[in-house]
Amino acid sequence: QVQLVESGGGLVQPGGSLRLSCAASRSIFSLNAMGFYRQAPGKERELVAVMTSGSIAQYADSVKGRFTISSDNAKNTVYLQMKSLKPEDTAVYYCNAEYLGSSSWGQGTQVTVSS
Repeated sequence: QVQLVESGGGLVQPGGSLRLSCAASRSIFSLNAMGFYRQAPGKERELVAVMTSGSIAQYADSVKGRFTISSDNAKNTVYLQMKSLKPEDTAVYYCNAEYLGSSSWGQGTQVTVSS
């Protein structure tokens, strides 16, 4: 089992930036992929960005060019840098790790984009 601890959410004005962090309880080299999902009120959880063990990043079309996923292997941490935030980015963001046919989820962090 992999434990994930998220941080970095908050309230930001439209056009602003935030960085989310997700720290894993073991080396991210042992994971198939790590990424971030989000769930807005009344909507299904959706993929935002994912990074595979080969450091290949994939993004939802709605965030391409605005969000960047990266990793610090020494800290077992994955980051989601979010820029040019829009009100429609408001959601609870969840970290996810995939490994050995299983997965783990972080506790979620609220991101609110509002003036």
